[in-house]
Amino acid sequence: MLTDTKLRSLKPREDAYRVADTNGLCIEVRPSGAKVWRYRYRHSGKASMITLAEYPIMSLAEARAERDRLRALVKGGANPAQVARIERAAQTERAGSTFSTVALELLEKRIKEGLTPGSVKRERRLIEKDLASIGDIPITDVTAPILLAALRKLEKRGVAETAHRTRSLASRVFRYAIATGRATSNPADSLVGALEQPQTKHFASMTDPAQISDLLRAMYCYQGSRVTLAALKLGPMLFVRPGELRKARWEDVDLEKAEWRFIASKTGTPHIVPLSSQAKGVFEDLRPLTRRSEFVFPGVRSSKRPMSENTINAALRNLGFDGDTITGHGFRAMARTVLDEVLGFRPDYIEHQLAHAVRDPLGRAYNRTAHLPERRKMMQRWADYLDSLRLGANVTPMRRAG
Repeated sequence: MLTDTKLRSLKPREDAYRVADTNGLCIEVRPSGAKVWRYRYRHSGKASMITLAEYPIMSLAEARAERDRLRALVKGGANPAQVARIERAAQTERAGSTFSTVALELLEKRIKEGLTPGSVKRERRLIEKDLASIGDIPITDVTAPILLAALRKLEKRGVAETAHRTRSLASRVFRYAIATGRATSNPADSLVGALEQPQTKHFASMTDPAQISDLLRAMYCYQGSRVTLAALKLGPMLFVRPGELRKARWEDVDLEKAEWRFIASKTGTPHIVPLSSQAKGVFEDLRPLTRRSEFVFPGVRSSKRPMSENTINAALRNLGFDGDTITGHGFRAMARTVLDEVLGFRPDYIEHQLAHAVRDPLGRAYNRTAHLPERRKMMQRWADYLDSLRLGANVTPMRRAG
């Protein structure tokens, strides 16, 4: 029976040799001087031996405890060597299935499915920077408290909205891990409601007719690119999302029917924008200039890419309107308010035209053609109203039409 004193006194020889302890445990002394714990056992009538660890990294007491565990496996009919191989394979798999590994794998999949460059950059930053503290942890070991600790760091930085966005991304990663057999639960879903609610920040806009009048006059006097000028004219007239406007494709614009059809970016559903005579005129004037491009508003550096996402806001800044006054997205709030409170159109017509997820009384989403005739009239009335403001006609005060 071995003792620590005896173990320390064992010297290497020309050939390896073993000294027994009890119940199959022994120490193997190698010519290099290394002392290795080994366990001898019989399984299915055959003698076998398995290596445990080096001494003194594994103490005598720890070696005996491991021996007892392995003896219990043998008594239960298992083969410790086979169990060890399975455990090593599982450890290797876990090491190769860290949170960041799975997250980046999912990101590559989403890139192939058409994720926009801006979204790719944003998600990669969330994975590699904001979730770096859990990146090297096997995804099965990431618990709700561990994930919450990572998200709390974002809250302390004062970016609560980013914390919520990061939790949503983590949830998507866990769902993918479950689908691919690398996780069994989604701890991110357990954190719904655990984070601070971000302060809602509305996009800067204008709703006063006199201010809108000044804005329109300034925009129509823009001296930069004709493509940017056309986008400035259509922004308030069509009040679509800025990303939808700058990515408009000629194949989606039907000037004969006076319609622009595309998939709404937020809802992922087909959307129709009826074109007023003024909007149709802007498209007709622009077509000879950009028709060779796929995009109505091609980029400056390459006609194969759409206009930069900063172009409209930069043009507004050059005209003297800062980000606290108006943004490209603010045209939507402008139209929503004025169409309702000044021109008196029904809110559901406006919501449909804003491409919001409007639903019927049974909870079903309305189709894209809902109220289309009324929306055509509304879009023409809106364009006429904007013209009246720009050209100096009597400005209708802010009040709800009777």
